[in-house]
Amino acid sequence: MLDDDGAPAVDDDVALPPGEAPLTMAEQMTRARRAGVVRMLTVGCDLASLEGSLALARTHPEVAVALGIHPNEAPLHAGVREVAPDGLDPDVRPHHDVPLDDALAAVADLARHERVVAVGESGLDFFRTGEEGRAFQRAAFRVHIALAKELGKPLQIHDREAHEAVVETLLADGAPDRTVFHCFSGDVDLARTCAEHGWYASFAGPVTFRNNEALRSALRVLPPELVLVETDAPYLTAHPHRGRPNAPYLLPLTVRTVAEQWGAHLADACDRLTATTDEVYGTW
Repeated sequence: MLDDDGAPAVDDDVALPPGEAPLTMAEQMTRARRAGVVRMLTVGCDLASLEGSLALARTHPEVAVALGIHPNEAPLHAGVREVAPDGLDPDVRPHHDVPLDDALAAVADLARHERVVAVGESGLDFFRTGEEGRAFQRAAFRVHIALAKELGKPLQIHDREAHEAVVETLLADGAPDRTVFHCFSGDVDLARTCAEHGWYASFAGPVTFRNNEALRSALRVLPPELVLVETDAPYLTAHPHRGRPNAPYLLPLTVRTVAEQWGAHLADACDRLTATTDEVYGTW
C-alpha cells in the first residue's frame, strides 16, 4: 500500500491494541506486503531458536535469517547465575545446560547455510549482565566476529550500555567488512565512530519517540549510506503505537522519521535504505 508520495504507508488503525492476541504468520506476511515490506530478516539469537529460525526462512522465501548467541545468553551457557544490574534474576532454561563452546559451535555450523545472511546478534550488554558474566559475553562476541569474517557475512551487534567496550573489541579483533549496530542506541560520539570506520547503524522505533532527540541527533551525524532500519519486533514499536506489539508492517513509521531527519523525499529515502540493505545483506 502506498501513500500520496508513492512510498509505503501505515494506517493508524492497523496496530494491535494492548492485550490482543498476536498476529498469525499469514497475517504478518499479508500486512507486511500491504505496507510495502517485501523482505524480512528474522534473528535466531538463542540456542533454542536457531533451527526454527532457519526453518522459517526455508519455508518463506521473503524471509532470510541471522543466527547467533545473544550476549545475555552467553553467561547462562557458561554457568553464571548472577543477578543482573537491572535487578532481574537470570532466566535459566533447559537449553542453557549446553556448554557455551557447544552453543557457539552450533551457530558456526548452521550459519553456513545459504539462507543465513548474517551472524549475530552478538555483542555486549552491561545492563542485563553483571561483572562475572561480562568476560563470557566478550569471549562469545569475539567468536562471532571471527565467524563473520570467516564466512564473509555481516555481523549484527547488540550493544546496550557498553558502547566503549564494543568499539574496543571491534578495533582489537578487526571488525568484519560489514558490521551493523543492531537497534542503534548510541549517541553522537558513537555515530561519529561508526562513520569513521564505515560501520552501519540500524534504527528501530525509538528514533520516533518524542523524547529521543539525542538518537535523532546521532542519526543526522551518520552518512545516509550507513543507515539501516528495523523493527526489533515484537519490541520497540514506533510512535504512535508505542507499547503495542511490533511487526514488520509497522516499519514505515520508522522510515518516515528517517526521511524527515534527512530532509529527503520519502520515496528517495526508501530507495536509499533499500540500496543499503542490499549492500549489507544481499538480495533474496
